[in-house]
Amino acid sequence: MESNSINSSTVAKLKDVRNEVARKIVGQENVYDRILMALLTGGHVLLEGLPGLAKTLTIQTVGEALDLGFKRVQFTPDLLPADIVGTQIYQPSSGSFKVQKGPVFTDLLLADEINRAPAKVQSALLEAMAESQVTIAGESYKLSADFMVMATQNPLEQEGTYRLPEAQLDRFLYKVEVGYSDYSEESAILARFASGDSIKIEQRMTRQELASARSEVASIHVDEKVRDYIVKLVVATRDPFDECLKGSQGLKSFQELSRYVRYGVSPRGTICLDRSARAAAYLAGRDYVTPQDVKSSVLDVLRHRVILNYDAEAEGVSAKDYLGALMETVPVP
Repeated sequence: MESNSINSSTVAKLKDVRNEVARKIVGQENVYDRILMALLTGGHVLLEGLPGLAKTLTIQTVGEALDLGFKRVQFTPDLLPADIVGTQIYQPSSGSFKVQKGPVFTDLLLADEINRAPAKVQSALLEAMAESQVTIAGESYKLSADFMVMATQNPLEQEGTYRLPEAQLDRFLYKVEVGYSDYSEESAILARFASGDSIKIEQRMTRQELASARSEVASIHVDEKVRDYIVKLVVATRDPFDECLKGSQGLKSFQELSRYVRYGVSPRGTICLDRSARAAAYLAGRDYVTPQDVKSSVLDVLRHRVILNYDAEAEGVSAKDYLGALMETVPVP
């Protein structure tokens, strides 16, 4: 049942956007849901998956359904920061310099295979992602109000790649692992390809409506008990022996598993978990957050913020395993 304090027509239009994307993209619902939630909260998305899983097509399709601009940058070892943010170009006719803006001056920016570029290029995105502005020749330029980065990385090909620093990983609201389609989805993909039909995506929402939805998401109510639940989830990743966890079921097993954690979740993770839960509630048509909204966000919001040690890698313990144990241990209000 939808709440009366949010605009039900705006929520319905977001669902129309989702349905419109589903007309073209088979499966991958979690991917375009996370993209929409990132747009609603001013966040960014990191996708990790093998080639050919429609990552580029998905974000492009979302942009078409929202009438947002889209640009793609293929990250390579010889890429320069100026290739991302822009540079000054000398014009002999006037004897002056003109600013040539880079691809960050768009709404949706796809940073394809971001781990193929060196750290100085990766860090060129930091100011844009954090401040929605870039600096060219000492002067700051504001980016679009709808600016969002969706970066991809290939988990297989590690030769010639540069691991994203933890400080930059923390800038992403979500890290989503994209998997293969199942049997029915693969059959649908083949049937759609064989038909040769080109699916034209129609705009389902305006920029003004998206801005209105973003404002409503920020005003979603979060009960004190739910806020406390979020804080306990984050604190548990830093200190499994904290007093706030005393008496939790399965705490001893979780404390033993915590030996695989090198660093816990940052305060930014707490804020991101709150924002994601608000977006989840809004898409469900509610003006309040439930514990389930929080739980549904934990994996994609925290998996890249929990830094595991070498023992975890050696013994096959993943962030997913650890976060699953975390949710089983911290009591739900």
